[in-house]
Amino acid sequence: MEGRHNTSLIALIVAVATIGGFMFGYDSGVINGTQKGIEAAFDLGRLGIGINVGAILVGSSIGAFTAGRLADLIGRRNTMMLAAVLFLVSAVMAGAAGSSAIFIIARIIGGLGVGAASVTSPVYISEVTPASIRGRLSSVQQVMIISGLTGAFVANFALARWAGGSTAEFWLGFPAWRWMFWLQVVPAAIYLIALLFIPESPRYLVVRGRDVEAETVLTRLFGAETARRKVADIRASLAGDQHKPRLSDLLDRKTGKVRPILWVGIGLAVFQQLVGINVVFYYGATLWEAVGFTEDNALQINILSGALSIGACLLTIALIDKIGRKPLLLVGSAGMTVTLATVAWAFSTAVTDASGAVSLPGNSGIIALVAANLYVVFFNVSWGPVMWVMLGEMFPNQIRGSALAVSGFAQWIANAAISVSFPSLVVSPGLAITYMGYTAAAFISFFFVRAMVHETRGRELEDMVG
Repeated sequence: MEGRHNTSLIALIVAVATIGGFMFGYDSGVINGTQKGIEAAFDLGRLGIGINVGAILVGSSIGAFTAGRLADLIGRRNTMMLAAVLFLVSAVMAGAAGSSAIFIIARIIGGLGVGAASVTSPVYISEVTPASIRGRLSSVQQVMIISGLTGAFVANFALARWAGGSTAEFWLGFPAWRWMFWLQVVPAAIYLIALLFIPESPRYLVVRGRDVEAETVLTRLFGAETARRKVADIRASLAGDQHKPRLSDLLDRKTGKVRPILWVGIGLAVFQQLVGINVVFYYGATLWEAVGFTEDNALQINILSGALSIGACLLTIALIDKIGRKPLLLVGSAGMTVTLATVAWAFSTAVTDASGAVSLPGNSGIIALVAANLYVVFFNVSWGPVMWVMLGEMFPNQIRGSALAVSGFAQWIANAAISVSFPSLVVSPGLAITYMGYTAAAFISFFFVRAMVHETRGRELEDMVG
């Protein structure tokens, strides 16, 4: 898809599709500043907090798996529209929830939207963009995820500051933490309406036998000559699979075993979570308060982490189509290993005074804060955006939707395991040992990438094999 292309239309498509990433980020990050509110409102203990926070991940794993297949059945755009509706319903329900059970249901519904957006947006973007800039444009998804997280952090901080605390009364007599959820209605509505103005993926249309429609979309994107050639290329890439995509395509027809490329996708998806990044995003305020910071300071640290994350993602956009995906992953794994080990050491120095208050002595607090934010930078310059870029582009056309379904499911299951376990791990075995576990995952991920991951920079989607 090289040569002339309609830059303005492609930019519009990417901008709209990545609003799903923003929603993904906001819905994931909003819980960070609301935990005191739901704990008080629903009388929750540590396990209850973990379940209420982790409920979104149950929905996300189901949403990711279902959306990967649904995108092959009803289209990428329609699946994203369904996700937008789920975001709207979840925002209203979570803010209005009168019990833990209703709140959990609301968060599961939101999770269905998050899971759907997490797998559908990257594959859609990869299918409508030129190979030479595909990495940069696909990386915008992670920028928007982090923007959504940061937006949630800013909204949480502002509402808590204006109300006098996350549990204090705010507009219309409702506490501030409920408004943190209700604010999500605005971007969700924008997302739903904007999706009406972008086309369906041409590769999906060809797979469904709608070649004329696909050529029309491709003509708008790349011109008539390129459109005819690309329809022929997509059709040729499907020549060996004369049926609509199905889950059984993930098995090698000769050996009957799972295709090796799927194991690579699952590995990338799982390692992205085992390094513990969502402990920072979901429990950042709780984490910093646990080692002596005030609620106000903890919420400000969240905003700092979000801003650094956006900066790191912008660096990825500048580099990913120049130096490739694999080098960024290797740098990220090495950097996270060092910074996570440093955080673990800092937390090992924590002391408890006679009143039970925990703090980090001497320079340990500053060291922990700097190392944690450097860790966030290393993650977001590498595994954060690059994993989603690769999952959106590394699979052959015939199995892309199904492979995304399985890889996305694995990613959210790993996310749930890390996130739900964290509140209990803070107590035993403690933060230092927990962070050493994340360090070990980062260390192993370096060797996984070096041995298993192949570069995809500059390759057309029709040339992907596995």
